[in-house]
This record gives sequence, structure tokens and C-alpha cells, in this order.
Amino acid sequence: MIKEKVLENKENLLQALSTTKAKYVIGTMLLTGIGIALPRIFHVLAGSDAGATFLPMHIAVLIATLTFGITSSTIVAGGSVIGSYLLTGMPSLVRLPYMLMELVIYAVLLSICSKRFNLYISLALTIVLGRILYAGVLAVAINILGLPTYGISVIESIKIGLPGIILQLAFIPVMAKTIQKGIRLD
Repeated sequence: MIKEKVLENKENLLQALSTTKAKYVIGTMLLTGIGIALPRIFHVLAGSDAGATFLPMHIAVLIATLTFGITSSTIVAGGSVIGSYLLTGMPSLVRLPYMLMELVIYAVLLSICSKRFNLYISLALTIVLGRILYAGVLAVAINILGLPTYGISVIESIKIGLPGIILQLAFIPVMAKTIQKGIRLD
């Protein structure tokens, strides 16, 4: 009797976890955790400049966009940036709003582009247009609103982040397709 009840509860739990909504929630939570953990791992393994070079926080947001859509990816962006700040102090408080804006820009652009183009073209367009829009956001934030800067330059961030951009173009579409295939969203 007890064994049957345990098996029934296990089946009910598995059924509940296999729903599309549960997959979205769990996937979003996992990618937020990855968005917090990856930058830390890169910093430990490759030094303090690894975040700017390899853009690890972008990875979780881009995968969330391609796998779960705009709502999930904006949650991953916000959760990753704020969670990382609260747990590790990175990005700095001055950099936090800029990082959040950058990741949300990428999420929105990739969501729009992926509905019109294949994954590789969508990602390339997102990277190019994202940097252009981010430059505009920085110009408004710093020059018009008078918000503090931390010495950011979009051109310099592209140069420094080129290895990360190459990694994104090479691996994000493959990773997103693999995840989509594995979780079978309905």
C-alpha cells in the first residue's frame, strides 16, 4: 500500500514536471543559475578580465531566448545580473544597470530576429544591432541623463569581447537546438 502510494506520487510528480509550463519555469531558473555561475567560473579559470572577453552572462540569456522566448530571457537577464551582484559583487553597482540593459537588448533583438531568420543570421544580426543599440543607450544614459560611467567604450568592448562573440556564433545555435530537442516543448 505504501509502495503503491509512493509510486503514484512519483508518477504525479513526473507528470507535473513534464508539462510545458514546468519546463519553462525550470529552464528559466536553471539558465538564471548558469548566468550567475558562468561568469564566476570564467573569472576563476581565466582571470578578472574573462567576463569582458568571453561574455559568459550573454550565453544564458541567448540560450533562454532561443529556447524559451522573450519572457524567459528577460527574467534570465535580470536574475543573472542582480543575482550575480548580490552573490559576488559583480558586476559592480555602477556597471549593473548597463549590463542589465545590454542583456535585455540582446534578448529582445534575438527574439525578433529569430522569428524572421535562421539561428545563425539571427544571432549575427543580434550581436551587430545589439551593440549599435547599446551604444545609443549609453549615449543617452551618460550624455543626456547624466548617469555615471565606468569608462565604457562600445568599440573597445567589441575588441575585447571578440573571443566571446566568436564562441556565441559557434555554439549558441547548436546548444539551443540540442536543448530544444532534449526537452521537447509542446
